[in-house]
Amino acid sequence: MTRFASPERAPQSPWPGAAEEHARSPVGESPQMASASHRLAYADPEFLRRPELRPVRLQLELLKAELIQQEQGIESTVVIFGSTRIPEPEAARARLRAADHAAAAAPDDPELARRAAIARRIAAKARYYDEAQRLAALISAVSQRNGHRHYVVVTGGGPGIMEAANRGAFVAGGKSLGLSIVLPREEHPNSYVTPELSFQFHYFAVRKMHFVLRARALVVFPGGYGTLDELFETLTLIQTRKVHRVPVLLFGREYWKRILDFDALVEEGTIDPPDRDLIQFVETAEAAWTIIREFWGDADIGIA
Repeated sequence: MTRFASPERAPQSPWPGAAEEHARSPVGESPQMASASHRLAYADPEFLRRPELRPVRLQLELLKAELIQQEQGIESTVVIFGSTRIPEPEAARARLRAADHAAAAAPDDPELARRAAIARRIAAKARYYDEAQRLAALISAVSQRNGHRHYVVVTGGGPGIMEAANRGAFVAGGKSLGLSIVLPREEHPNSYVTPELSFQFHYFAVRKMHFVLRARALVVFPGGYGTLDELFETLTLIQTRKVHRVPVLLFGREYWKRILDFDALVEEGTIDPPDRDLIQFVETAEAAWTIIREFWGDADIGIA
C-alpha cells in the first residue's frame, strides 16, 4: 500500500509549516494585501474551486482520506453496499401498512396500487437490513480487537443497507467508515459512522478508488444504479487484473438472478466462464463471513 509522506509532521522540522505561516500572515492592512491575488494559494477557497484546479482537487480528495486512514491505522476493509431504500424491518412493515391502506381507500387508482406493490417488495427485502447489521457485527467483533484495524467495515455512509452495516460495527464496538458523496438529494451520513472516519467526496472516481484500495471483500445487497456501479467497477478491476481478486458476495440469489443474467453473458460470448465465477451468492451473514475467512485465512484477519 502506498504511504504518503507528511513533511509538516516531521519531528523538529526547522521549517515553519503552512498552518503557521497562514496564521501569522497579515490580512487587509493595505489595498494590496486585501486583494484576493495576495492570499496564499492554499488559503484561497475561490481559487481552489476554479475549473482549472480540478486536478488539484482530485489529488486533495485522494490524499485527505488516505492520510486520515493511515493515522487511524486502517489496514484493510470489507466493503458493504446495498440500497438506501431498504429500511429496518419494522419501518418497512409500517410503510407497507400505510401503502396498503391508501390503495384500499382508492381501489381504482393505479399509482396507489403500484406503490403498495413496491412497498410489499421492499418489506420482503427488509430482512437484508438485519443480515447487513449482523455481518458487520461479526466482522468487527473479531477484526478490531486490541486496537487491530483490519477488515474495517466501509459503506457509502447513507441510509438503508449502509446504515445497517455501520450500525452493526458500532454495536460490536468497532470503527467503521462512511464514504459519502455530494448529491442533490443526498441525506446526511448515518449516525453510526465513526465520526473521525466520515468522509465526503465531490468526485465519484476518487470515492470509488477508496472503496477498493484496502478492500478484502465486496459484499453487495440488493440495490439500484449506485450498487450496480460499484459491483461492476470491482468486477471489471478483478477481471482485468488491475486489483487482486477478492470475494464478491451477492446477497439474495433470487433478486440478483432476476436483475442480472451472468449465464447469458457467458452464452453470448461477452465474458468467459471464469468471469462468471468471480461472484458468489449468499443468503446469511454467517455464510458470507465464512467465505471471507476461508478465502483469506484467520491469520490475515487477526484471529489467533
